[in-house]
Amino acid sequence: MIKIAIFASGTGTNFVALARHIEETNVPIRIACLVCDQPDAPVVEKAVRLGIPVWTHRLGEFADKTAYEQAILLELQKYDLKLIVLAGYMKIITKVLLEAYPQAIINIHPALLPAFPGRHGIEDALAYGVKVTGVTVHWIDDGIDTGPIIAQRAVPILPDDDVPRLAQRIHQVEHELYFVSLCEVLKQRKLIK
Repeated sequence: MIKIAIFASGTGTNFVALARHIEETNVPIRIACLVCDQPDAPVVEKAVRLGIPVWTHRLGEFADKTAYEQAILLELQKYDLKLIVLAGYMKIITKVLLEAYPQAIINIHPALLPAFPGRHGIEDALAYGVKVTGVTVHWIDDGIDTGPIIAQRAVPILPDDDVPRLAQRIHQVEHELYFVSLCEVLKQRKLIK
């Protein structure tokens, strides 16, 4: 069984989609734990309902970001993780985790990187007036949404789109593309067939 950790900060739609795909397809992947920086986030309750262990603490509980990530690392070392999957995790990963899990942290972003990196990819694409945006799955490095691209899928921007409508279509693409990309990464590493 290939163990992964998922990091999330919010509602957990990508977290739930990944868990559902894993269960429905019977791939040998197990979500070993959820790491969440917001103890009140809806994703925490969703993980508990699924019986997935949760580590949840706010950054403010620690002396600094290094101490925070060292505490996360201590938790992750309980599991034999092959990948860390960021699913709406709203913190920048630092060298503490990057060095502990080199080329083993992936992220999903709601835009076609390198266009519109950062927190507001959907809003930025709409404001800029592009006709096509999309979803990118990429490796994490020490930049903000700058790591090597694993997969991308385009999503057209329709004339009557606003942020909620466009976000809904982007999330639908995310929910499928992230699972497919996760499996592809594990196949390339010969961890699953």
